[in-house]
Amino acid sequence: MSVTWLRGNALTLLENGADFFPALQAAIDAAEAEIFLETYIFANDETGHCIAAALRRAAARGVTVRLMVDGFGGREFVATLMDDLVEAGVNVLIYRREVAQLSLRRHRLRRLHRKLAVIDGRIAFVGGINIISDFGTANHNAPRQDYSVRIEGPLLGPIHGTVTRVWELVTWASFRRRPSLPASPPLHPEPCGDVEAGFLIRDNIRHRRDIEDAYLVAIAAARREVIVANAYFLPGRRFRQALLSAAKRGVRVTLLTQGWTDHPLQQRATRALYGQFLAGGVRIFEYHRSHLHAKVAVVDERWATVGSSNIDPFSLLLAREANVFVRDAGFAEDLRLRLRRVMAKGASEISADASQRGSRLQRLLNWAAYGLVRLMIGIAGYGNRH
Repeated sequence: MSVTWLRGNALTLLENGADFFPALQAAIDAAEAEIFLETYIFANDETGHCIAAALRRAAARGVTVRLMVDGFGGREFVATLMDDLVEAGVNVLIYRREVAQLSLRRHRLRRLHRKLAVIDGRIAFVGGINIISDFGTANHNAPRQDYSVRIEGPLLGPIHGTVTRVWELVTWASFRRRPSLPASPPLHPEPCGDVEAGFLIRDNIRHRRDIEDAYLVAIAAARREVIVANAYFLPGRRFRQALLSAAKRGVRVTLLTQGWTDHPLQQRATRALYGQFLAGGVRIFEYHRSHLHAKVAVVDERWATVGSSNIDPFSLLLAREANVFVRDAGFAEDLRLRLRRVMAKGASEISADASQRGSRLQRLLNWAAYGLVRLMIGIAGYGNRH
């Protein structure tokens, strides 16, 4: 499915929790009728308590509040915050609740990884920022690096449609009687800006490759520059070839990946691919100032995307994801400059010589990790698709 571009939107790029959480809380506090909030993680920390309090205040003044949290990423939420919110009148659903922590079923990996909010059908937020403090990363004084977009305008229609559909689906699948909630009519918001944008999801039914394909189309059309900043970057053959082909025809291709990670196996697997990219003319930067959690890209200073989807098997083959795509020079240039600033202040470039000079043991460990990840994908039944 190609991107359906809608004109007349007002978009605001939000960087890190310092921008995102005050904007989200202000929208919640101004809500009059309805709130949808989807998140992978809802932490029992200062940030989680702040957003939870805002949701409780909204429910207390009669707003219909629908909160959906993933059952794996939100295990802490279920144990600590959920009951108080339910008691306060917030409608809470858990997406695929974790029961057996040692289960090896592949369906266990099909998670709700989206980070979406829709307030009164007027304001939406789409991005990669969970409800968790920016400063939860050990030994780092800088905030977790991530992005979200505040949206007004016609793009609210498809965003509101997807949160409504997933809420209804999970309600039905829970097999439990729930109180009847007010119906959410389809939205047809009026234009309120001049930005052209589209919205795509990834699921396991009709939209399996939509986000990846949108990336590939944009990279194939690139003529000057491609910047991809991605927290968990382990692309399949099609994506790797698209980047290498762009570099071969003279496009400046830059990757920004994690230098510090909470998933060392995947990081080693990613580093196993560095040699191929560097040999093909792709520049690689690793971010060390804090935890890079971004899932964004800019192409030719005109096209941009911000969302929840990593370029890895989990996001591209298993999880529910959501990205906003933008065709607007001002927005794309804003994101590009922010990424350049992040690279200048907190990232180091990986040189081809350094990649080759790494110890034989380190290179062996990287390829062993890559092989193990591929094996895990194959066991899960997705090897031929990545």
